[in-house]
Amino acid sequence: MLKFVFGVVLCFVACASAVDKDIAEDARLTTPELIKKYGYPAETHHVETDDGYILEVHRIARPGAQPIYLQHGNLDSSGTWVLMGPNLGLAYYLWESGYDIWMGNNRGNRYSRKHKTLSDSSSSFWDFSWHEIALYDLTATIDYILNNTGFKKTHYIGHSQGTTTFFVMGSERPKYNDKILSMQALAPVASFIDIKSPYILYIAWNLETVDYWTTLFGVNEFSANDAVKTESMLLLCKDNSLYQAACANDLFLIGGFDPAQLNYTMLPVINGHSPAGASVKQMLHFGQMARYKNFCQYNYGTLNFWKYGSLVPPCYDLKKVTAPVILHHATNDWLAQPYDVNKLYDNLGNPKGKYLVPYLAFNHFDFIWGIDSRELVHNKIISVLHQMEAEDKA
Repeated sequence: MLKFVFGVVLCFVACASAVDKDIAEDARLTTPELIKKYGYPAETHHVETDDGYILEVHRIARPGAQPIYLQHGNLDSSGTWVLMGPNLGLAYYLWESGYDIWMGNNRGNRYSRKHKTLSDSSSSFWDFSWHEIALYDLTATIDYILNNTGFKKTHYIGHSQGTTTFFVMGSERPKYNDKILSMQALAPVASFIDIKSPYILYIAWNLETVDYWTTLFGVNEFSANDAVKTESMLLLCKDNSLYQAACANDLFLIGGFDPAQLNYTMLPVINGHSPAGASVKQMLHFGQMARYKNFCQYNYGTLNFWKYGSLVPPCYDLKKVTAPVILHHATNDWLAQPYDVNKLYDNLGNPKGKYLVPYLAFNHFDFIWGIDSRELVHNKIISVLHQMEAEDKA
């Protein structure tokens, strides 16, 4: 047994050494370490929510400039905005364009696992979905950014669940709409009527089973990364690995197939930062959205009446989302299909634009990691920022 373990360790060391040094280093570094490595001003801030969670917020500081709040998707972290490097990372591009960049980390991911009274090993710590992330994490982070910069409004850019939580916040905490200069939604998710992702559909079809077994075995966290997984992905997902195609397919089966836009060499870096952790309840809530074809609060079944005073959970009123919202979507996004995005646009209180990426194979993750994301999406984001600022001053 000892010989086997020793052999595995030697294999990891030897195989990891064959990986490009920058790739291996970037896979292991934290978000602030990545930012510093590439010569940008990195800051780490801690934000306490009203319900006691302590969130780590990362900043690429440009004091005095208009702030932009970037919010990652499910199972992701602030690293998503910088892990592709200065030539492609959206956070770097926005900073170079003159903005003060703030990147949130929702409760439960690798950077936000602390609470005033709860341990992350307790089930109580993990008793949250994206509903609570919206009500507490987003609002606390927005207030912190504005209080620390002196601005009255911030731009907001969200990806995937980072859009879901914004729409929940705008509906349930409508006063926060007035604190948003513009909201740009990348791959927006507020319904799963036409969803094609087998991962979410599997959860939708097996809600009771997933809930039962995770509860029985005390599994509260969904797919967190750690050092062992990072080193494994360096081995399995590196160039010339027989398993690299499987690493890519894990992403494609979630968000849609688009091999041309994926930088395969960067797969170890992507897998070093994601998955970054989420609650099982988050995944179940998305599964409910896919099964019931609605955008509502968490369904507790027989406990709904005790929780909400009704047999069914209340749904979110998107007309209350009055912040100016611009949607960026793609035809081949298996999580945010055009039908759902069009439905969302029609239901919003103040939609300002809807842009379909002019590339048919563009998928859910290409918005942040795609090889041509700067030309196809990020340049449009910059132009919209300028447009919305001009309208706000008019």
